[in-house]
Amino acid sequence: MAPIERIMRTAPVIPVLVLENAAEAAALAQALVAGGLPVLEVTLRTPAALDAIRAMKQVPGAIVGAGTVLDQRQLGHALDAGAEFIVSPGLTEPLARAATAADVPYLPGVATSGEIMRGRDLGLTQFKFFPAVAAGGIAALKAQIAPFGQVRFCPTGGISIETAPDWLALDPVLCVGGSWVAPRGATPHEIEALAQAAAGLAR
Repeated sequence: MAPIERIMRTAPVIPVLVLENAAEAAALAQALVAGGLPVLEVTLRTPAALDAIRAMKQVPGAIVGAGTVLDQRQLGHALDAGAEFIVSPGLTEPLARAATAADVPYLPGVATSGEIMRGRDLGLTQFKFFPAVAAGGIAALKAQIAPFGQVRFCPTGGISIETAPDWLALDPVLCVGGSWVAPRGATPHEIEALAQAAAGLAR
């Protein structure tokens, strides 16, 4: 099993986190881990993201990765901050080759058969289906699944606690990405409860 697949199989939901304040990162990670969601994707969308990764790495049980990685420069910054896996919104050959060379688990985003084929040419068989709902939803993913028997997915984008079970019911879907488990303004207690509900989803 590839390292990224082991990460994808750890829990049914990977929280997709946008942090404006790194001082809140440790408490957020503690709540999510306590709720049963140890795999955490910190998106590189804010100036606080790299410091947030460093802080979350100190939380026992947390598996912290960097999301929204767009190029080799950001890959380097994420690895320097201690990211244990890398997620990108799309697939480019330079970034895929750099992630492979760095020997870091890598989950690139795809939305079409051509992107999946390019990924397979680069030795990749695990992908983020993104943006999941905007790219056509479950029907679109089912169409992508048919020709690619060995490919596994983490759909992300527009998924909620109500719709996640429908995605997880598909055999090639190992987990889903979701921001609903850590809504802005929620307390750690509220986030832990949301994480518990997400962790209890069947795969």
